[in-house]
Amino acid sequence: MAAIEPLDAEGLICEIQPLSRILTACVHAGASIGFVLPFGMDDARAFWRDAIGPALARGDKLMLIARNEAGKIVGTGQLHIGNLPNQAHRAEVSKLMVDPAARRQGIARQIMQALEALAKERRRTLLTLDTRSDDAAEPLYLSLGYKAAGRIPGYAQNAIDPTVFDSTTYMYKEL
Repeated sequence: MAAIEPLDAEGLICEIQPLSRILTACVHAGASIGFVLPFGMDDARAFWRDAIGPALARGDKLMLIARNEAGKIVGTGQLHIGNLPNQAHRAEVSKLMVDPAARRQGIARQIMQALEALAKERRRTLLTLDTRSDDAAEPLYLSLGYKAAGRIPGYAQNAIDPTVFDSTTYMYKEL
């Protein structure tokens, strides 16, 4: 079991190195999380610092990290809550990542359950997410009660092979 804890903008700065290592490892393992090769530590640090840090500081995003028994960060996930007024009832799950060396231990499930609890605390009644179609994460989301709303072919360039464009599946869960 991992320990799940929130991370704010200040905490993000303190943990930027291990988070950058996980992001880089996930991209190099082929994860469909918005980035393509070549992708290095400088790219990862810039993402956390320039995109996620300000969103956390504004309160548009909430972020969780998972630590193993040794205190090492092994996973993370985000909840986008900074929606327009007509969407204040919903949140979007994003950037769920588990270090490739720590997968198949239930960490992603723990993070997802904690993100759902955060959404409920903030009175969100609908969660949405997208995932690469037929990816290992899709069965996880289905097992947590998410439903597929649709599939878009050729949605995102594959992280490793620039000639391949992967489909994405949009999913939702009513809380």
